[in-house]
Amino acid sequence: MTSSKTDAEQLHLRDLARLRRVRDRIDREYARALDVEALAFGVHMSAGHLSRQFKLAYGEAPYSYLMTRRIERAMALLRRGDLSVTEVCFEVGCSSLGTFSTRFTELVGMSPSAYRREAAMQTEGMPPCVSKQVTRPIRNREAPAPRSNLD
Repeated sequence: MTSSKTDAEQLHLRDLARLRRVRDRIDREYARALDVEALAFGVHMSAGHLSRQFKLAYGEAPYSYLMTRRIERAMALLRRGDLSVTEVCFEVGCSSLGTFSTRFTELVGMSPSAYRREAAMQTEGMPPCVSKQVTRPIRNREAPAPRSNLD
């Protein structure tokens, strides 16, 4: 019995190491064309198994994690202010401006254009390392809905 428990623990640890490699790859290569099948292939797992285990370990699916990384980078580029929203979209690895804008709005609570205007005012004079932390998107849940003027 001890042998099978040890085997199960070793398998679990091996899966966690593979999941960490996937997460690290997403963090490094967020701007490249990545899909769950390619990520799974790279760690010798099926796409379904990777998705389930990644969500258990990190609280969100691999694609959602990838999009969060892309939006975080997009936020930094938009704060910098020297690229258009379309240029930022492609710079962070998104191929659809519509999908980028929708996901950005879901995570941040405003459109990329509105964020660019707001961030320029809010982070003026703030060191980049601080502004990155202050403006980081909320992960694992959508941004709060904007309040209505009727309230």
